[in-house]
Amino acid sequence: MVDQHLVKLSDYVAQFIASLDIKFVFAISGGASLHLIHSIGDNPNIDYICTHHEQSAAMAADGYARTTGKLGVAIATSGPGATNLITGICCSFYDSVPILLLTGQVSTFRMTGNTGVRQVGFQETPIVEICQSITKYAVQIKEPEQIRYELEKAIHIARTNRPGPVLVDIPDNLQRSQIDLSSLKGYTPETLEFANPRKFSCFSEVLSQVSKLILEASRPVLVGGWGIHLSNTEASFVKFAEALNIPVALTWGAADLLPESHPLYIGTFGTHGMRHANFAVQNADLVLSFGSRLDTKSTGSPVSSFSRDAKKVVIDIDENELSKFSTFGLEIDILIQDDLSNLFEFIKSKDLSYLFCHRQNWIQQIHQWKEVFSSFDRSNSAKTDLDPYRFIDCLSLALPESSRIFIDTGCAIAWTMQRLKIGSDQRIFHDFNNTAMGWALPAAIGGYFAEPDHPIVCIVGDGSLMMSMHELATIKHHHIPVKIFLFNNSGYSMIKQTQEQWLDSKYYASSYEGGLSFPDYKSLAHAFGLDYLEVSSLKDCTNKLLNAFISNTALLCNVIIPSDARVVPQVKFGRPNEDMEPLLPRDIFLENMITDPLDVSKSV
Repeated sequence: MVDQHLVKLSDYVAQFIASLDIKFVFAISGGASLHLIHSIGDNPNIDYICTHHEQSAAMAADGYARTTGKLGVAIATSGPGATNLITGICCSFYDSVPILLLTGQVSTFRMTGNTGVRQVGFQETPIVEICQSITKYAVQIKEPEQIRYELEKAIHIARTNRPGPVLVDIPDNLQRSQIDLSSLKGYTPETLEFANPRKFSCFSEVLSQVSKLILEASRPVLVGGWGIHLSNTEASFVKFAEALNIPVALTWGAADLLPESHPLYIGTFGTHGMRHANFAVQNADLVLSFGSRLDTKSTGSPVSSFSRDAKKVVIDIDENELSKFSTFGLEIDILIQDDLSNLFEFIKSKDLSYLFCHRQNWIQQIHQWKEVFSSFDRSNSAKTDLDPYRFIDCLSLALPESSRIFIDTGCAIAWTMQRLKIGSDQRIFHDFNNTAMGWALPAAIGGYFAEPDHPIVCIVGDGSLMMSMHELATIKHHHIPVKIFLFNNSGYSMIKQTQEQWLDSKYYASSYEGGLSFPDYKSLAHAFGLDYLEVSSLKDCTNKLLNAFISNTALLCNVIIPSDARVVPQVKFGRPNEDMEPLLPRDIFLENMITDPLDVSKSV
């Protein structure tokens, strides 16, 4: 008679993941991960998706988690399989995305132990030790009876406070072992949500101070960051902005919080943001930052130049993020450590009508900056029929409602964020802080399995596509109707722009002459069985893109742009965010500045 309490450990893991309402995990098979994969394959409530590189598996799990708000899961074998996850893990770690990495490991009786040798078992690698600095929690299962406790603990840690990736390493012989369900101990979370005592104020403690700053401000700006998405407080944030009638400047991680048509929408700010948005933030007299780390891409360098005449209030869940500002010489008037969901729940019970102000002069000033500066920047972009900005204009008109847009790094993300007109039900995804080349394609695969009923769009540069083009086979295998828009300029434009600024325009390792080569993309699309479209001129660009979205098949759209297309505008290191290149004529710059300009002649 079979003991109903006995279960194979890998079967338990599969059922545990399925019980979290996770429908798919992303995996590559290997000798030390086979039992995990087979258990998932045999479980009717969950399935695995094969990628062609473990990095892609982690990035697909990352995309799945960003899209659903649920946990993403990736599986890899020991040794190189596990280490190949690392770049994808970093994407999740630096953006606070909760994913679970399950790695196979050599059997416990083949481990190095205290022998002093580097390796005993085939492909034995100390992945837990390697990943401890880029995960919230990493653990190796030593005994079968640990499995429930460690899985529950890992999931709790991944999801709570500031989310992030966790890793559970399971030796092969333990995966195969039988465990008694009745003997498994669960994990009881610690009760404290934050370090005690807190170093920073809670919102309830300083509401009157914040209210006073708002009432005194004539040029306030709300900053929205990725943490608003992580805390599921998008609607609450928008309602708060509307209740106070304060214009909203967005980091890349929150660029889709407001549609471009919203009267309070300013745009994205920072070193690769919009010039008028930077003018708004830099000339503000009050900045209220919700869910943004305010990293150097947001603040510019030196950090102390950021919104230097404004009173500043920063709300963040991570006390270390709040502590860093004094280290870098940025004075913050009020630092609040709290979860945004707690903050908005508190605000919900408060009457904020007394804080409403029409602010028409300030809002009109921002619109005026937008008109003047956009005209200047367009006149200084590539002098060609189809530059990347004009293409993004066409794409904005063609994108279906509720599109999920996955954007790769380099110029692709900068061009898109500076020009894309976001609709009210469209979402933008990017690995905002790790910005790994090759992220967007596997992340789009994860996004598809998370929300198969939404149009999936991938915007990628030619350099980034080369990092993950093997996943075109995954797209074909699963008939994923992703529309891939490839910026084809035969090189690394972002690197070229840096080389022009600092390295005498020598395009080493960034151009064909500097050592790069690229394939024929039409042949590549056909080799992987994808539809192909080529766009090389502005004529019929919008119509071609509209037609591209009609079909329910995967498409590679080769967008041929000039090799000298650059990000315009962009902040050169050492200049404050309001002084973007190409530099405004000094008379126009000084005429529009409200805050006193900085003398940057010695720092650039």
